[in-house]
Amino acid sequence: MLATMCGRYATYGPVSVSREARDVLDRLELDLISEINQREDHFNIAPTQRALVVTAEDAALHVGFYRWGLIPSWAKDMSIGAKLINARREGIAAKPAFRAAIRRRRCLIPASGYYEWQGEKGHKQPYFVRPPDGSLMVFAGLWETWRDAENAPLRTYTIITGEPGKVGGDMHDRQPVILAPGTWEEWLFAAPDKAVALLDAANEPDLVYYPVTKAVSSPRNDGPELVEPIELPLTGPGE
Repeated sequence: MLATMCGRYATYGPVSVSREARDVLDRLELDLISEINQREDHFNIAPTQRALVVTAEDAALHVGFYRWGLIPSWAKDMSIGAKLINARREGIAAKPAFRAAIRRRRCLIPASGYYEWQGEKGHKQPYFVRPPDGSLMVFAGLWETWRDAENAPLRTYTIITGEPGKVGGDMHDRQPVILAPGTWEEWLFAAPDKAVALLDAANEPDLVYYPVTKAVSSPRNDGPELVEPIELPLTGPGE
């Protein structure tokens, strides 16, 4: 039995990126590497926590910490955010919670890797999924600004998911949409129909996965040991 959604990930330094990614960041004048390396590492980002996202506003790029779990501007309260940590790629432009954001508020979500759980309830084993070379990934996301009764703004985001590729399919029936570096700028600035087409065309990059400690299941835990591989006990006849 697989987990139902992508609900934990990690972003930490030191950051490694491909030459293509570095060229794109230079062209965008976005020092994302330093932004991550100079901030506190996060090995267990969970819904309702704040994490780093890149947005485009007034034709300029901005880096900020937004709350995970999208709250549409029309929502009466914050509770809907817990249900909107992911946005399914299929039909995203027509869904009330996402159709405004897909038109005007798309974001990049940097990640070192993400977690998935396998097994039956009460015996789920977490796995960490990441590029084999440890390089940075970027998820496609959407963001919104919600205001409370005192008109105080709260910026929130969601991670877009799609059907998994070969490695992702071993772990889950969904996976984050991982954007290739050459599509980062277009995702942020393109017309809505072209942005949706990017989601449809996104391919899974090379990924690996391995078992990690069950301590990651508690969002209170947030240390580098969470992303270290572990050995699983052997099971089988006579075990």
